[in-house]
Amino acid sequence: MKEHKFRDYICWGVTALLVIVTCIGAALIFIRWQSVCEIFRYLGRILAPVTYGAVLAYLLAPVYNRTGRWMDRLLKRYVSRGKTRTALVKTVSTLVSLLVLVLVVTGLIWLILPRVFDSIVGIVNSIPSSAARVALWIETLFADYPDIEATVMRVYNQGVEQLVSWVQSTTDLIPNIEKVITGVYTGVVGIVNLVKNALIGIIVMLYLLNIKDTLTAQGKKVIYSLFSLPVANEMVEKWRYIHKVFGGFIIGKLVDSLIIGILTFVWLSIIEMPYTVLISVIVGVTNIIPFFGPFIGAVPSAILVLLVNPKKCLWFLLSILVIQQLDGNIIGPKILGNSTGISSFWVLFSILLFGGLMGPLGMIIGVPTFAVIYRLTAEWVNKKLKKKELSTVTDDYGDLKYIDEDKKTYVR
Repeated sequence: MKEHKFRDYICWGVTALLVIVTCIGAALIFIRWQSVCEIFRYLGRILAPVTYGAVLAYLLAPVYNRTGRWMDRLLKRYVSRGKTRTALVKTVSTLVSLLVLVLVVTGLIWLILPRVFDSIVGIVNSIPSSAARVALWIETLFADYPDIEATVMRVYNQGVEQLVSWVQSTTDLIPNIEKVITGVYTGVVGIVNLVKNALIGIIVMLYLLNIKDTLTAQGKKVIYSLFSLPVANEMVEKWRYIHKVFGGFIIGKLVDSLIIGILTFVWLSIIEMPYTVLISVIVGVTNIIPFFGPFIGAVPSAILVLLVNPKKCLWFLLSILVIQQLDGNIIGPKILGNSTGISSFWVLFSILLFGGLMGPLGMIIGVPTFAVIYRLTAEWVNKKLKKKELSTVTDDYGDLKYIDEDKKTYVR
């Protein structure tokens, strides 16, 4: 009996010590927050190749898996040995994944980037003539309203002056834009680090694609060794749900944005809109951001069209509106489905929250992250309600006044 009490005292003492140490650690982190952030940034720079490789492996995992399943069915007729067939399947799947990556990168470098660069150069060089054209259009539009014309022209001229001064102040950008762009990548150290991170990242990607099943099995092995069976089963199920949400949302959003970019390019080419490649890239890339993406991409694109042809700007806005409605009501739901399981309000909330905390990256991963938090919180609440033998149906609490403690009846 005394030994039992002594053991309890030791457990209470260790618990209290851990709580004190945790509080002290939390306080130090809060006080030294800048130093902690700098440490994480330093670790991020060191592990950048691993991070790049992990992201690429996660994005290319569907390609690897589908190729592997297809090759396994094909080789079953010709190769009977399991190990030989597995090695061949992994080799072909790895080569196909690497080929897809090379094709995507090559396409961006050789097909899109030069045309985007030419569009940017043309925009910068045509600012004076485009500004004069828009000014003439404003004067014609408000010819019968001189007071409104004077106000609009004053605001417009101030905006043009600020734009021109900003462009010229950026190391005389107009005549030296090539030097500015190439100067970003000057320096032997920067180039070496970039190449090193890219090469190591690709190597890490190839390793992770081939050992992902082993890593998953090892992770489950550790979980089942540390926790009881019910807890371990629940943790594995939660991890499967997290993977489903993130994989379905991020990969689906990338495919959806690619389709929207191509669709925008085809339509803008048909109606002969200026800077079709640049605008299509802007619209496709910003479409990755839920909710705000279409607005973020449409505003600068509309300004570019306005500088060239004010009348076409209205047609451009109508075209983008139609394309985004098509995406939001047909293309997006077909590809993404209900991968998040949260309402539109929580989508907006998660974008604002994580976007403010993490910037553009937070706006992209904020929705699946919040969806996971929302789901886990809802399951925890329902579990607590079931223990109290109360209803888990949300509608039962809509006009509820109180719950009778004895009869457990809902008084409305």
